[in-house]
Amino acid sequence: MAEATLTARGIATRRRILDAATAEFAAHGIAGARVDRIAASARTNKAQLYAYFGSKDALFDAIFDASMQHMLDAVPIDADDLADWAVRLYDEYLERPELIRLATWARLERRPVGHLSADSRRVDEEKLAAIADAQASGTIVGDVAAFDVMAMVIAMSMAWSPVSNVYAATSGEPDDVHSARREFLRTSVARAIAV
Repeated sequence: MAEATLTARGIATRRRILDAATAEFAAHGIAGARVDRIAASARTNKAQLYAYFGSKDALFDAIFDASMQHMLDAVPIDADDLADWAVRLYDEYLERPELIRLATWARLERRPVGHLSADSRRVDEEKLAAIADAQASGTIVGDVAAFDVMAMVIAMSMAWSPVSNVYAATSGEPDDVHSARREFLRTSVARAIAV
C-alpha cells in the first residue's frame, strides 16, 4: 500500500513538474526559465526535479516532445481537407497557446534553421505521405513539393497565433470574430492548394 501511494505521489509530482515547466518555458524560453521557479510552482524541490529529468535541458525536451505529440494526437492531418486541418490547428493554438510558444522558443534557441526538431522528419512522414497521396489523386496542387504544401498550410494556420508578427488572438475574443477568421482561413487555404 505504501509503495502504491508513493507511486501515485510520484506520478502526481512528475505531472506538477511538467505542468509548471510548460508554463515557465512557454513564458521565458529555455535560457530564461528558472528551475527554482518551476520547483516552487510544482510544490517540490530542485533535487526531486533533477531526479526525474536530469537537467533543465532534458526537462525542456520532455515537455517539448509531449507538446509535439499532443499536436499530432489532437489535430491529425486530413490531406483531403487541408483547409479544415488549418482551422483545427488555429483552434488548438487558441486553446493551448503555450504549445506554439514552446515551438517558437525551440526555434529561436535551439534550431534556428532546418527542421524544428531532430525528430521532425519522422513526425512529418505521415503528413507528407498523406499530402503526396492527395496530390497524386489530383485533389490538391501537385506541382509543389508535399513538404512545401504542409509548411504553407501550417504557416497560414498560425496567422493569428501567439507568435504572430501582426496580431495574437485569444480564446476570450468574441465567437463571431473567430468564426470569421476560421472561414477566411478555410477559404484561403483551399484557394492556395487548389488544382
